[in-house]
Amino acid sequence: MNEKLTSTEWEVYECLWEESPLTMTQIANRLSARTGWSRSTGETLVRRMAEKGLLHWEQGRKAKLYFPVLQRDRAVVRETRGFLDKVFGGSLGLLVNTMAQREELSREEIDELYAALRTLEEKRHD
Repeated sequence: MNEKLTSTEWEVYECLWEESPLTMTQIANRLSARTGWSRSTGETLVRRMAEKGLLHWEQGRKAKLYFPVLQRDRAVVRETRGFLDKVFGGSLGLLVNTMAQREELSREEIDELYAALRTLEEKRHD
């Protein structure tokens, strides 16, 4: 699956990443609570995503049980890579420099970046 998730498809995935499997009714109810969408909108979205191969389902005792095809970490990496490619020409450094120049990084975010870089450096030296 190489296509990018739409924002509405991402909402369905958020429900399924939180708990899986879920029935169509459970997904539609959660989407309604999260987004205000009607149940029928949620059900239509689930049906279309299943038809596109974005969701896997198995027949349960009373209803189909839906599972995400993509795991969260893989989807996040793919979406992030797409954003970097589109906005920053694939350059993570350009993204960080842009945020740093505008002083839009908090102390906590800077600490997280240092920690991630230290971890990566340690792995590369092993």
